[in-house]
Amino acid sequence: MSNPKKAFFPGSFDPFTKGHEDIVLRALALFDEVIIGIGQNSSKTRYFPLEKMEDYIRKTFEGKPVSVVTYQNLTANVAHEYGAKFIIRGLRNTTDFEYENSISQVNRHIHNELETVFLITSPHLAPISSTIIRDLHRYGSPVDQYLPYTLD
Repeated sequence: MSNPKKAFFPGSFDPFTKGHEDIVLRALALFDEVIIGIGQNSSKTRYFPLEKMEDYIRKTFEGKPVSVVTYQNLTANVAHEYGAKFIIRGLRNTTDFEYENSISQVNRHIHNELETVFLITSPHLAPISSTIIRDLHRYGSPVDQYLPYTLD
């Protein structure tokens, strides 16, 4: 393949959920390669260690054309740097769309070859959010049913 279709899937992934996994697996049906970008926000403290999350995600997609990178930059610049022409975003509801639509327009303004592809979250996974999982975990409730890996 001379020009593989690469997609960049950005997020904080704190943690990476079954909903995120579903988006990546469905994106693999559309693209030759998916690059998962874990963005580091200097104004936020992560709940799950970055290095651990990187490892969990890599193991989740072993043997598939998926790579994991971490970054501190504008998502559009990082996608461009890795040769991705597409940014993947999962949408759970209309609130997600309103937010993501604005970002996609700015990303396209920064690098006009970037297209954002929105994938609607599978209905049974729509209620899952990283925020809810962090809260459950923080207060001692089991969370493995929401994750594609088992926490150490």
